[in-house]
Amino acid sequence: MGSRIQKVRKNEDGDITAVMLDNGKVYDIEEAVRMAKNGQIDGVIVGRAKNGREYLRSEPNDNPNDNLDNLPLM
Repeated sequence: MGSRIQKVRKNEDGDITAVMLDNGKVYDIEEAVRMAKNGQIDGVIVGRAKNGREYLRSEPNDNPNDNLDNLPLM
């Protein structure tokens, strides 16, 4: 079982650039994407933007409060 994202850091465009897991450790988004692919982060899936960049998004569910964009900022 993996960790869960508790907080996010965003750049001036609103893109998530880093995440804090429930163990208190902070990872940049590239490392977090690798970790999600390896099953180390629960509750997220890896998406691919039109420009080919990979990003994290919340697994679809009925709870908008756990969407990554709605998590507290760090």
